[in-house]
Amino acid sequence: MSPTERNQEKEPPPTQRKSFAAYPTPTYSASASVPYQRNVWDRQDRWNLVVLTLICAFTRLYRIGRRNISSWDERHFGRFGALYVNRTFYFDLHPPAAKLLVALSEVMAGHNGTFNFKGEYPPYVNYKFMRMFMALFGIGLAPLAYLTCHQLNMRRRACVLAALFVTLDNATCVMSRFILLDAPLLFFTAASLCSVAGLQNSRHQAFSRTWWRWLLFTGASLGLVASCKWVGFLTIGLVGLYTIDELLNMYSDRLAIKTLASHFLARVLCLIIVPLVIYAACFKVHFVVLNRSGPGDSRMPPAFQASLLGSPLGHQPFTVAYSSQLTLRSLHSGSGLLHSHAHRYPVGSQQQQITCYGHSDTNNDWIIARPQGEGFNDTSSAPVPVRHGDIVSLMHRQTKTMLHSHRAHMAPVSTKDYEVTAYGKLSWKDRNNNWRIEIVNEQSKVANGELHAITTQFNLRHVSTNCLLSAAAVKLPSWGFRQTEVSCSREGSAQSLSKLWVVEKHVNSRLPKADMRSMVKRSFLRDFVQLNIVMARSNNALIPDRDKYNHLESDAWTWPLLLYPMRMLGSWKKGDIKYYEVGNPLLWWSSTICCVLLPLQIFLYFARRQRKAPAVWAPGEALHYWNGAKLLWGGWFMHYIPFFFFGRVLYIHHALPSLYFALLLLAFEIDYLCRRILQGRLQNVIVGTWAVAALAVFCWFAPLTFGYSGEIEQLKYRQWLPTWNLYRDKYMV
Repeated sequence: MSPTERNQEKEPPPTQRKSFAAYPTPTYSASASVPYQRNVWDRQDRWNLVVLTLICAFTRLYRIGRRNISSWDERHFGRFGALYVNRTFYFDLHPPAAKLLVALSEVMAGHNGTFNFKGEYPPYVNYKFMRMFMALFGIGLAPLAYLTCHQLNMRRRACVLAALFVTLDNATCVMSRFILLDAPLLFFTAASLCSVAGLQNSRHQAFSRTWWRWLLFTGASLGLVASCKWVGFLTIGLVGLYTIDELLNMYSDRLAIKTLASHFLARVLCLIIVPLVIYAACFKVHFVVLNRSGPGDSRMPPAFQASLLGSPLGHQPFTVAYSSQLTLRSLHSGSGLLHSHAHRYPVGSQQQQITCYGHSDTNNDWIIARPQGEGFNDTSSAPVPVRHGDIVSLMHRQTKTMLHSHRAHMAPVSTKDYEVTAYGKLSWKDRNNNWRIEIVNEQSKVANGELHAITTQFNLRHVSTNCLLSAAAVKLPSWGFRQTEVSCSREGSAQSLSKLWVVEKHVNSRLPKADMRSMVKRSFLRDFVQLNIVMARSNNALIPDRDKYNHLESDAWTWPLLLYPMRMLGSWKKGDIKYYEVGNPLLWWSSTICCVLLPLQIFLYFARRQRKAPAVWAPGEALHYWNGAKLLWGGWFMHYIPFFFFGRVLYIHHALPSLYFALLLLAFEIDYLCRRILQGRLQNVIVGTWAVAALAVFCWFAPLTFGYSGEIEQLKYRQWLPTWNLYRDKYMV
């Protein structure tokens, strides 16, 4: 043991401790007492940090450009980066921060945005630089792990071991070597943990410059991790629970109310407002950059679409007239455009289906007319505008049937509502085809009682039954192609979003086209909320098909056991450069055991304490252990257990954030056990043995991490479990 480490373990007597504003009278027994040991940053730590960073850089950058074909999800995220370069709007279910970083890498690499990231990279695309840029976030995990453990007051050898564990995990390494979002997500997760550990270590210097710096760094890291992927909100949950625990400890220590209020307000500012501002700012940049019409337009409200350059909704007739062709959109997020097709309901009236569909389609086109087609296609007189209170009929352009409802049958899913069908002809005298236009809100300055494209929000009230046409994002069964059910509702407010409609597209050759960008009012807050709602619905729609085998998917319970690693390529033939996302089994299995046994360890400690058994910890040592264990084990728990309740499709790389906490906890426990059981050089032997073993296993699986082009059968001895599909997938035909 070095003299520096021996000095670190000496705890000053109570009379020599300094009191700070937050804890005016710290004691050994108080929950807010001084940590068991305080690490001091010195020259040796700086050298350790440099060496560990270089080792991690080698594992992330070695042969990074070997496969010159778009791999795994590069075809998605690389393409999204190209769309940023082109300023073309797109939709994705993840927040934009990490994809903005991908776009930045493409700009720095000189990409002009023309490559769609499918197939082999052309010579003008510097894909190696893009991969190296994203790998920087994977490289940053090693120094962050070291700094975190240092802030948790672990011994220097344990800090080195933790950084090596993070460096030598094959799964973490391989996911850092491509143009993916996982490396930034892990980096900001690690940064959040490091900043919380620093905040905990400086809690006796409350409101000092150092304390504020750690608090702000925590808030910024939380905002960025949530802006990469929504699983980052699990990190926010961890910090939230830690903050609640900290404030309760202050309250139990009878801190002055004024000081406690100052702590509360400081955390509201830095841990709630700052992350929210960063999260919203990422979307603001997203909207500002993507100002051209693109493949994601249809997911957004018509007013947003019309404001984009090149949008087909940007120039169209403003005032809706009879005989016009329309597409109608429900304002309820996730519903879509009013739609019909030549398929019938298998239940109820068995008439033609009416649904809402989320994509552009000719079956979304309707003709608005007077009842029984009075004056239909009359070109001898000027077009007559549709006004509030008018009774109209809507004819489906493709099938020539009418939007229809009746009392005879209820909706197939929303059984309290009347069924809506496509039935009859325009010339028929059928009151069940008649609907009243009721304008609810006009968002343009032209509020003259006329129906306008995009800006007028209105109800369609069925004349015979007095119900309102409704689309509440309720999905039909497979016979309805999982499209949204449309019904006629007698309940709820007429101003509810499910009952409000807008004219998204208006076609009438007899009317002049207007520049809709001058008519619509865009609101960042409304666009921000709408996009997040659509993202949530898209996430929820990613449901695994349990009746169909997919070699990419895995369940959360299989991750700690490393039962189903993932092939990162569709082709697994000789000559193909193959990558296999398999973790370092030694680290995954041992860290899992550590996470499972830690609650038992804490329980035994409290049991001994309850029975007043002889103390097993020196004064202050129990608090030091608890301060580190609650963060690391809590981080593993918060980033792993919630996946059991997620209904969406899961992959093994979803386990990587929880693995990061587990690896640091493993090093933390090794450090603790060495202190408790071993002395002197034996501690170095144990730590060195763990490091060498982790390195050996990493090297054993390294061909699959750095890319293997030979016959995969030559690596069959690296298949440690029968469930692995390394060289043969018994479930694939």
